[in-house]
Amino acid sequence: MSESEALVVLCTAPDADTAARLARGLVEARLAACVNILGGVRSFYVWKGEVQDDAEHQLVCKTDRAHLDALMSWVRAEHPYEVPELLALPVTGGSAGYLAWLRAELGSPQS
Repeated sequence: MSESEALVVLCTAPDADTAARLARGLVEARLAACVNILGGVRSFYVWKGEVQDDAEHQLVCKTDRAHLDALMSWVRAEHPYEVPELLALPVTGGSAGYLAWLRAELGSPQS
C-alpha cells in the first residue's frame, strides 16, 4: 500500500459508548484497520442556525481508498447523528511496516 492509498477518517460521536460501538463495528467489519478514540473533545459548530457547544469523542479511523465508500455508508447507517462528521484525510507518509499491516487487516473491498 502506498501512502496515496491510505486514509485517516475523522468522525465524532456524542459519548464514549457510541464511540466504542462505532469503533468496534468498523474494525470487526474490516472497514478500518484501527480506530483510536479521543475523549474530552469540545466541538463548536452551527446546526440548524444555532451555535452548538458539545462534548464529543473523536474517532480516528485508519483505512484506505478502496474501503472509504463502504466505511462512510456503514457509519451513516449506524451513527445517531443526522449528519455525522466524515472527513477523509490522505496519508502523505508512513512507515512501510505500518502501511503493510493496515492493508493486511482490511477486508476485501466490496464492489
